[in-house]
Amino acid sequence: MNEPKLYKKKPVVIEAVQLTAKAVLDSLADKTPIFEGLQASGSWDSTTRKLNYGHVLIKTLEGTMKAEIGDWIIKGVKGELYPCKPDIFMATYDPV
Repeated sequence: MNEPKLYKKKPVVIEAVQLTAKAVLDSLADKTPIFEGLQASGSWDSTTRKLNYGHVLIKTLEGTMKAEIGDWIIKGVKGELYPCKPDIFMATYDPV
């Protein structure tokens, strides 16, 4: 068996947007996409004037994944979209 070798991830610049409650509310109110045509789903409580929940469903090569408020939506090097949890995003990416 060959000995494992070390590899370093190539530097790649990506596009990303963080899913916020405001973005979900804006998308629900005027039907604008969150990112690349992704439409938000959510529930607004008019009594408490708060968002009950909000998310975006993203079709990926691994199946449909859910981005929730606080998650990042990343456009990959081949144009694919996928969600990323905030802690992983901050550990992996720096602003350009």
